[in-house]
Amino acid sequence: MGRTTRTRIVVLGGSFGGLTAAHELRRLLPREQREITLISRDRSFVFIPSLPWVAMGHQTMDDISFDLDSSLSSKGIEFVPGEATAVDTQARTVAVGGKEIEYDFLVVATGHRSANEAVPGLGPFDGPGHSLMSPPETEEAAEAWKRFLDDPGPMVIGSAPGASCLGPAYEFAFEVDHALRRRNARHLVPITFVTPEPVLGHFGVGGMGRARQFLEGEFEERDIPYHTSAAVSKITDSSVELADGHSFESCYSLIIPPLAGARVVTESPGLGNPKGFVPVDDYYRHTEFDNVYAVGVTVATSPVDQPPVPVNFPKTGHMTVQMAKAAARSIAADIRGGEHAAPRPLFVRCVMDLGDRAAHMMADPVRPPRNRASMSVGRRWLWAKRAYARYFLSNMRSGRTWLP
Repeated sequence: MGRTTRTRIVVLGGSFGGLTAAHELRRLLPREQREITLISRDRSFVFIPSLPWVAMGHQTMDDISFDLDSSLSSKGIEFVPGEATAVDTQARTVAVGGKEIEYDFLVVATGHRSANEAVPGLGPFDGPGHSLMSPPETEEAAEAWKRFLDDPGPMVIGSAPGASCLGPAYEFAFEVDHALRRRNARHLVPITFVTPEPVLGHFGVGGMGRARQFLEGEFEERDIPYHTSAAVSKITDSSVELADGHSFESCYSLIIPPLAGARVVTESPGLGNPKGFVPVDDYYRHTEFDNVYAVGVTVATSPVDQPPVPVNFPKTGHMTVQMAKAAARSIAADIRGGEHAAPRPLFVRCVMDLGDRAAHMMADPVRPPRNRASMSVGRRWLWAKRAYARYFLSNMRSGRTWLP
């Protein structure tokens, strides 16, 4: 009897989407049917939702990450460290580290790059602003926060036009407020919140239940003036400027940037759209190449509405895991000859740290109109958020992809 030919599956990216897809494919396909390779420029998986805690000094990067190689090799998944530079969809190869890796199926989970060129001064490495969109940016923000505490002054926190990952700005504002009050230093730090959202709590999904009313009340109670439909146009060492002429004094400016697609997508002909995001169908399969799938931030999605200042549709870690599991099921069906089951519409659960407590928000589906939307606030949600971070890290390290 001849040896069974293995299907070569290459996964680009080692964060929520890539790691979930790799482990789910390992679970769905017998070992003799699949050969899975994961390529990642980062050697560690990082629990991105905990980055605000790192910025505040509550945790370190080691607390919220683990080594990819040991996690993958123990499950029979090959790990290739390095940055993929090109995908040839005709030859079915990925270029990385001077070599070509062939694939039968490709999962693109390359995430994003911060489009700091969108606003002069967006930082931290090409301007005075700070950000929470990656581990290096977060570690810089943490060091700047330590220096700020020695010489406090006005702060501006928020998001730039076209941003999609809006939650961290809210969390950082609440955590800063709480930390300063504990130090009896809140009176020294005027905080201004700016957002492109037409209303607070829009989040790029048209709002979530009573989030608007709740957030307005929280900001008012905490003496944080807020400006919606705000288009940040420039960040300097001492100010944040808006396109409408408003300017706010600031010696610590944390502004979440808009996102662009990874360079491997933009530099691979036919793989992505002009902004570097991958067009997919309802099964997260590329609209032109039936052996290419994409999940997470790299997926091209349309906004839910057209507000005066652009706000893009978000892809949280929770939503990315849903996409990755759906894509893995579709690939398994392609390989084994089964029917493609229609994926469940994306839903979202998130817990926003408020400093002394947290808010749990849920929207199902994530795009309106919805079947359900709810919000609950309390200290128990802060405990739940901390516990879930540890639980998720443990699960992903051991290759379990169950999603509550």
